[in-house]
Amino acid sequence: MSDQLTLGLIGSGNIGGALARLAVDAGLDVVLSNSRGPDTLAGLVADLGPRARAATPSEAAAAADWVVVAVPLKHQRQIPVAPLAGKVVLDTTNYYPERDGSIAELDAEKVTTSELLQQHLTDSKVVKAFNNIWVNHLASMARPAGAPDRSVLPIAGDAPDAKAAATRLIDLLGYDTLDTGSLADSWRFQRDTPAYVGLYFKDQREMTAEDPGGTVTAEELRAALAAARRPNA
Repeated sequence: MSDQLTLGLIGSGNIGGALARLAVDAGLDVVLSNSRGPDTLAGLVADLGPRARAATPSEAAAAADWVVVAVPLKHQRQIPVAPLAGKVVLDTTNYYPERDGSIAELDAEKVTTSELLQQHLTDSKVVKAFNNIWVNHLASMARPAGAPDRSVLPIAGDAPDAKAAATRLIDLLGYDTLDTGSLADSWRFQRDTPAYVGLYFKDQREMTAEDPGGTVTAEELRAALAAARRPNA
């Protein structure tokens, strides 16, 4: 890695934009991309300031020390493969059949969404991250290292060095991490599990848009992960 670290984003919607802001605030350079071309990101780049620039997905991948994939699952196969070879790729995707269409392997619980991405990016090291927290809370709940109200986010991956790199990034962005195991284990914090989204609401009964978020400790996250059950198990 160079002295000046760079986060690349493939997908610059709500999640990508929130992560870009956290990265800029942490002193990282950011290269944003989407499927519609760099010109469509001019407003977001201007808002983020001089540390941010827009590029193509391949250029964002090539420039980055870490790459975050934040695109709908149905577009996963459009992610460039060659520029991501050897890179740590953080996967934020969730499976929504009503949006993505039915995917038989996921419906049968034979694989996880991140395992599908790893199958596509054969020479990359995929780490599941950032998929289980509402984007507003992701943006607002970041805290400095050691803060008493700092929250924990889960990660999963098959390569220990990639998980260490992801942990470093997430620490810079304002969160502690909990290693939950392999990509095959990442179902424990996918959609509709106890560790998914609602855990980070301060009021978990109402869960309104005005909710400021509530601190989640490692112990609370472990308990939510342990409570996860697969519907077809």
